Amino acid sequence: MKVQRWLFNGNPGAWYRLSLAVTRFNHPNRPHAQFSTQNSPSVATSCGYHPLKILDDASIENFRKEHFIAELPVILPRRHFRDLPAFGRWFQSSPSEPNVSRLNTTYLEQHGADAIVPLELTQPSTEPDKDGVSFRQFHAPLSLFLEWMRTAEEQSQSVRLYLAQCQLSDLPQTLRNDFATPELVSQAGNGDVYDTNVWIGYPPTYTPLHRDPNPNLFVQLAGRKIVRLIAPDDGQALFASVRRQLGRSGNREAAVFRGSEMMQGRERTLLEKEVWDDGLNTASSARKYVGYEAQLEAGDGMFIPKGWWHSIKGVGHGVTASVNWWFR
Repeated sequence: MKVQRWLFNGNPGAWYRLSLAVTRFNHPNRPHAQFSTQNSPSVATSCGYHPLKILDDASIENFRKEHFIAELPVILPRRHFRDLPAFGRWFQSSPSEPNVSRLNTTYLEQHGADAIVPLELTQPSTEPDKDGVSFRQFHAPLSLFLEWMRTAEEQSQSVRLYLAQCQLSDLPQTLRNDFATPELVSQAGNGDVYDTNVWIGYPPTYTPLHRDPNPNLFVQLAGRKIVRLIAPDDGQALFASVRRQLGRSGNREAAVFRGSEMMQGRERTLLEKEVWDDGLNTASSARKYVGYEAQLEAGDGMFIPKGWWHSIKGVGHGVTASVNWWFR
């Protein structure tokens, strides 16, 4: 997806205009429905989704044989990744709710305020082709996102910002040092780390159904996320079925080159219903598969093999954050 980049070109007014843009979208006189940053109810495992296996033996040899080579998803032992430095530096316990995390905006601003990061902006929409949600991506200084996070912590926001797929390589070295590459990533395969990305926001957050071209180690840093997975062939069949309803191609090439339809419009709505609606009548839907569900909390990690379709929701109170390594 081609992402719009905000070009500052030495213009000190660019930051001010960007802040005004977000403020304008959130103006109280602007008509829209209200998103909430409050607790989103946990999604119970339903018919068709089985709890994903938790690995007992997380040795490199066992993981490589049973899951990396076999291309089978798995949850690593609970809190297996809690020793990442980012846990103690990027996040703090809420003073009112010790079990709820908040973002350490002071630390991040000190070491990366001027870093240009990718943001996703979503807001309610009445446009008929948006199906209730308007979405766009842009790049902006990390300080803009941190300012929004501080505001959202105090008051529910209708316009939402999500730091999504922020490449670790784009952040200053001090922040990159907080994410040591896990041994599973560096030793299970040939040691080739394709990319490392950080994801941060306030629930509810949502990543639509998609598949990755490389194996993925996904680690929860703060809050809770629910991941639903579908095997490659079953996911392709589901995707093709939804696309046919829209009169579009559902071949494998269409599944690789995805655009804004992932995040807004009828395709997003139909795919979300097929994957997440636990009351769905499976006899009349495209849900003809057995899927798996993983519920992750801070320190938990899971392996998503290449080609496995998955959709992710951030739920609960406080900030939700993740990091992932695509590797080979």
